[in-house]
Amino acid sequence: MSLRILNPEKVLPILKGTVKHFPGIKRFLPKRTGGTIECRYCYSVWMRHLKHFAAFKEGIPSVVAELGPGDSLGTGLAALLSGCEKLYALDVVHYRDVEKNSVRVFDGLVELFSRRAPIPGSSEYPNVRPGIDSYDFPRDILTDERLRKSLDRDRIISIRNELSEGGKSWKSMIHVHIPWNGVEVIREGSVDFIYSQAVLEHVEDLENAYRTMWTWLKPSGLMSHVIDFKSHGITRRWNGHWMFSDCEWEIVKGGKEFLINRLPYSRHVELQLKTGFSILMKSLVRTENKLTADHLATRYKQMKPDDLSTSGMYILSAKKEKQV
Repeated sequence: MSLRILNPEKVLPILKGTVKHFPGIKRFLPKRTGGTIECRYCYSVWMRHLKHFAAFKEGIPSVVAELGPGDSLGTGLAALLSGCEKLYALDVVHYRDVEKNSVRVFDGLVELFSRRAPIPGSSEYPNVRPGIDSYDFPRDILTDERLRKSLDRDRIISIRNELSEGGKSWKSMIHVHIPWNGVEVIREGSVDFIYSQAVLEHVEDLENAYRTMWTWLKPSGLMSHVIDFKSHGITRRWNGHWMFSDCEWEIVKGGKEFLINRLPYSRHVELQLKTGFSILMKSLVRTENKLTADHLATRYKQMKPDDLSTSGMYILSAKKEKQV
């Protein structure tokens, strides 16, 4: 291995990753979860994506798909309570107690929708994106008439029964696929809206993921993604993950199939355009870059300044009629 490993900021992540490669060590390591077990968080995330959807489409999407719901189906359940008719929850890991968590989150969501609660904003979740123009309950989108149907008592009972009985009964409104890395898990051209919250930075085969989403979406269907380009705490500097060579990064991953793919925002834009999406809206989060070319691994030395200073992105896109 090159002397680049002597960079003090790289030593600890490499040592931690090395330890994780030891046989049997993983059973002693803490289990991280997807973090979506707060009903207010799930409510806030869904409402933000919904408001951006509604800026370009009338009504509520009938069929939605969420990538990476984590350890509850909370944001997807918020979609169902908004009036969506079918939810596809797509993940690569089955988190512990996801069914139990989902029931608890669902009950909290019913209460929030029933009283038309304001959307939790930056004072409660300062790092949650996308931002929206107003955090009042979106009565223009979720009208009383629409909510009378979506919050109908029999419908609430039906959804809750699917959750409380676990994956065995997921068949009517809720469809869970783990793993989801196959275009065949959803019928081609059947989804109105795909969304994700800090998930696509973990997907290794990103080009295939975008092609798969293009296939699932109906003509002119929309997808809405929040993407986090930071190191996820692996390094002291927010963009320190670009200092590691491919060989070093495999050690840092500690035997995990996926961690973060280290692709910058421009690559996501490039792949979406290449796949056959038109970008309707793009919002970048800028953070100061303190890395120089000497810090960067060889494959990242040619990164543009915009990529090196973009720590997050929200992007809303529409499916074109023909895939590239």
